[in-house]
Amino acid sequence: MRKTMRKKRTTFALCLTLALATSAFAQDIPPVKEELTQPIQHYSPYVERTASDKSFAEGLYWGDTHLHTKYSADAGMIGTRLGPDEAYRFAKGEEVISNSGQRVRLIRPLDFLMVADHAESLGLAPLLAESNPDLLKTKNGKRWHDMMKAGKRYEAYQEWSIAALLKNVDPIGDPKVTRTAWERQIEAAERHNQPGVFTAIIGFEWSSSPAARNLHRVVMFKDNADKARQVLPFSTLDSPDPEDLWKYMAAYEEKTGGSILAIPHNGNWSNGLMFSVERRNGKPIDQQYAETRMRWEPLYEVTQIKGDGEAHPYLSPSDEWADYGTWDKGDAGGIVAKEDAMLQYEYARSALQIGLQQEQKIGANPFKFGMIGSTDSHTGMSTSRDDNYWGKFSSTEPAADRYKHYVVKSVAGNDELSTFAWEEVSSGLAGVWARENTRAALFEAMQRKETYASTGTRMTVRFFGGWDYQADDVFKPDVVATGYRKGVPMGGDLPERPKAKNAPTFMVGALKDPASGNIDRIQIVKGWVDGQGERHERLYDVVVSDGRKIGEDGRCKTPVGNTVDY
Repeated sequence: MRKTMRKKRTTFALCLTLALATSAFAQDIPPVKEELTQPIQHYSPYVERTASDKSFAEGLYWGDTHLHTKYSADAGMIGTRLGPDEAYRFAKGEEVISNSGQRVRLIRPLDFLMVADHAESLGLAPLLAESNPDLLKTKNGKRWHDMMKAGKRYEAYQEWSIAALLKNVDPIGDPKVTRTAWERQIEAAERHNQPGVFTAIIGFEWSSSPAARNLHRVVMFKDNADKARQVLPFSTLDSPDPEDLWKYMAAYEEKTGGSILAIPHNGNWSNGLMFSVERRNGKPIDQQYAETRMRWEPLYEVTQIKGDGEAHPYLSPSDEWADYGTWDKGDAGGIVAKEDAMLQYEYARSALQIGLQQEQKIGANPFKFGMIGSTDSHTGMSTSRDDNYWGKFSSTEPAADRYKHYVVKSVAGNDELSTFAWEEVSSGLAGVWARENTRAALFEAMQRKETYASTGTRMTVRFFGGWDYQADDVFKPDVVATGYRKGVPMGGDLPERPKAKNAPTFMVGALKDPASGNIDRIQIVKGWVDGQGERHERLYDVVVSDGRKIGEDGRCKTPVGNTVDY
C-alpha cells in the first residue's frame, strides 16, 4: 500500500514538472507581428456588459410609484390606518391587516415601491391621532384634534379640504409639523430599502388643482436620506404652478448634487389643462418651457384607479378598445362637465401628437414622454389585480356594499358628475428595464424612458427601433444585444435617417404573465403630423394569436373570442 501511494505521488510530480517546463519553453517563442496587431475578440459575449454600461438593461422590475398611506390627509383623516411601514411590508410580499380588518397579501411581491403621500399637510392625520404638541399649538390643529377625538373625523376632513384644496391656503402653517412627518417617511424608506432585492423610493405628491382641474405630479428622488432630508416637500400651498415646482426641483439638485424627477397623472381630470399649449400665466408655451418640462418630467402615469389616460373613443374612433377605463365626466371636483374640445389635451396619444406639432412650431417638444402605470391607492396597499383589488379608499375595500360608495362626490351636488366605487379601475403597475434593482438604476431607467405601463398584469414587453435591423434578428439568441447595438430601446430617440433608408424597422416581443391571461395580440399605434401640421393616428396589428390573419389594412378583424363559462 505504501509503495502504491509513493508511485502515485511521483507520477503527479512528474506531470507537474512537465507542464511547467512546457510553459516555460513556450514563453521563449516571441509572437509574430500579426498577433501583436490583431484586435482582441472575446469568446464570452457578456464581458463587455460592465456595471457602468447603463444602456444595456437586462432586468425587468415591477412596482408602483404612487401609493398613499395614512400620512395623506385625504386617506388618514377618513379611515386609512396603514402607514409607510405597512405599505412597504405589503409590497415586499408580507401579509397585513387591511384598514377594514381583513387579511390581505399579494400574489407575488413588487420589486419597488414609492410612498407618495400628499405634500399638503403631510402627516396631518397620524400627528392629530398622537396629539403632536407642535400641531396642537396651531389653531386648526387643535380644532381638528378635538373634532376627531369627538368622533367627527369626516367633518374635520371636510374643513381641511375646503381650506387646503379649494382655497389653496395652508391651514397649519408650521414647517416643524411637516418636518416631523417627512423625517418619518424618509426613515421608513431607509428601513425597507434593500438594494438588489427591494427598492423603497423616497418621494411625495404635489397636488395642484386650480379650479378643481387636476395637475398633480408625484415627485421622485434618486437619492438616499442624506440628500432628501435637506429639503421639505413642495406643495400646491407653496405654488399651484408646475413651473414653480420645476424651480424647486432645480434648486434641490443645485443644493444637494442629487437628482429628482416628476410624473404627472390623471390628465383626464384636468378639463384640458394637463397638455395645454398655454402656460398657467396665460402665455403660449415656448421652447424654453418645452425643454424645461421634458428635463423634469420624462414620464407620464398613463393608467391608474382614476381612469385610463392613454386613449379616448372620441379621439381614436377606429380603436375598438379606446374606451377602456374611461373617466370623462368632468373635473376632479365634479363641478364642471367635460367638453369634447378639452379631450385632446388630456390623453397620452393626442398629447404625443400635439408635442410633434409644437416641435414644428417652437423647435422643441414639450410632450415627448415615456409611460408608466401606478395605483394611486389611498389604502396603504398597492393592489392592481382584479382578483385581489382593495379599492382606492378604506371605504371601498371589499364589502357587500362597496360599489355604492363615492370615490368623488360632486362638490356641485350633481351626481351625474360624481364617481362611484364600481367605476374604479383595478390598475396599474410600472414596468422598468434596468441594470439592477436599486434606487439609482431604476431612476436612470425612468429618466431614459425605458419603461412601460400595465393595468396590472406583469407581461414582459421589449421594443427596439433602428435603421439596420434584419428580418431574422428578432429570432437570434442575442436579440436584446442586437437591439441595443443596431438601434435604441423603448423611450429612445432614433438617430438621423440614413440617406439609403426610407423607414425605420421595429423589433417587438411580448411574453405573457404566467399568473394571468394569454396575449390576444401585439399592436403598434402610430401617431404623426403631416407637412401641414395636421395630426394623424393609425393602428397596426403586428402579431395575433390562434392562427388568425391580419388583413392588408394591418388589422385583424377576427376577435379572439371568450373562454368564460357564463
